[in-house]
Amino acid sequence: MKPPVGILTLQGDYEKHRQAFEALGVETFGVRRAEELEQVSGLVLPGGESTTLTRLVDRAGMREPLRRFASELPVMGTCAGLIMMARSLVDEDREDYGVEPLGLLDCDVRRNGYGRQIDSFTAALEIGGWGGGKVPFPAVFIRAPRITRIGPDVEIVAEHQGEPVAIRQGRILGLTFHPELTRDVRFHRAFLDWVHGN
Repeated sequence: MKPPVGILTLQGDYEKHRQAFEALGVETFGVRRAEELEQVSGLVLPGGESTTLTRLVDRAGMREPLRRFASELPVMGTCAGLIMMARSLVDEDREDYGVEPLGLLDCDVRRNGYGRQIDSFTAALEIGGWGGGKVPFPAVFIRAPRITRIGPDVEIVAEHQGEPVAIRQGRILGLTFHPELTRDVRFHRAFLDWVHGN
């Protein structure tokens, strides 16, 4: 039996991810320390507040362990999780908030690229072969980051108004939106396929 799927539980919307995997009959494990990464077969970096998440990751000594983990096993980052996984940030006030991404995914990201909390919205995304056929995915964008550049080895999974909002590089998946805030578990199921080696 494979180890459970890990969810980084330092800060953010990790409980909703746990519920999504639970709906798929999958056990999860809350990861708060570097040594706990050895107990999981994949990892989710949830949405939350990227400044706080950066500080907590560094305080827990998890920066390098997370990089090593992502070089071997699947990782999914949503919203702030994507910000943490990016190669670099393009925000004009970057030095003011101290977010230092992990460089797991070859992309550049702008924090709050779609606006503030009041600008949050839901969009129906075409996700092609990601288990939905012609059924759009109801993506929830909350203070969502914007992907401003992707590297040559990065695949676009979904777009919104011509811009990438879901991307993958190998077994690393980055989403600007919150798939865990819907009842649609297609992204979680696709991530599980990588975790289980399908």
